Amino acid sequence: MSVLVGLIVMLGMLVVVPVGLRLAGAPELDRMRRLWPLFAVPGAVSLWLPRGAAATALAACYALGAVLLALHAPPRLLRNLSTSGAPAEIALLTALVTPSIAAIALVAERSGHALFGFGLGILALTVPHFHFAGFAAALVSGLVCRIADSAAGRFAALSVPLGTLLVLIGYFIGDWAELAGAAVLTAGMWTVALLTWRSIRGRQRDRITRLLLATSSAVLVVTMVLALSWALGEATGLPHPTLTWMAATHGLGNALGFALCSVLAWRRIRNHTDHEDRTA
Repeated sequence: MSVLVGLIVMLGMLVVVPVGLRLAGAPELDRMRRLWPLFAVPGAVSLWLPRGAAATALAACYALGAVLLALHAPPRLLRNLSTSGAPAEIALLTALVTPSIAAIALVAERSGHALFGFGLGILALTVPHFHFAGFAAALVSGLVCRIADSAAGRFAALSVPLGTLLVLIGYFIGDWAELAGAAVLTAGMWTVALLTWRSIRGRQRDRITRLLLATSSAVLVVTMVLALSWALGEATGLPHPTLTWMAATHGLGNALGFALCSVLAWRRIRNHTDHEDRTA
């Protein structure tokens, strides 16, 4: 695993996921959030060890935490999916499950064994993909849906999970299915960017929060064009960026410009809301 990919994955493990769990607004996740460092720190350490038994064991610790997180999805599904907030619920359920997909790929990659026919390079890139295009994208689309009670908000909250699922299916059945998934995911993320930009203009936000939200919106426009160009090139044979270049542009942009800026902005919004509730 390259240094850049390792750093991106660490950001997802140690910052984006735990902050995102707090933003989910689900009290049943509080205990998981407090315990998360016990799983994430070993997982982060595994990234920097040579492939082998030690790295695999530490990655398995992270996989355990990710599976425990995913196990919160079924009871929440049964409890909440019939409510009027179904699209936002679907997005949150997707966010709860996707780190486990990343963790399974991490265990296989750290052990040095191909999984389902995928080589170590693809597995290494699957780990950040399902932290950011999976967890972070689904979480933020759900948060946007909650404040943008509109057809566009519901479209964002549904299309991001659907696109993520189609990309995963495309891994197994072919490049055209992956292109379809990339197109759906791009439509959803561009909708998230549009609604986020509208929220900046239509609500009172402090300067730092506005800057973080504006950055996340602008970055999504560029990074998802890159995702589409790569998927289109893979399906058609047209010239397209290499995986190394995608990691340095699309991957880094989504990690820092979209995911990190988004969760930091939403954390500031949540803290401001909590403060207003306490002083009301």
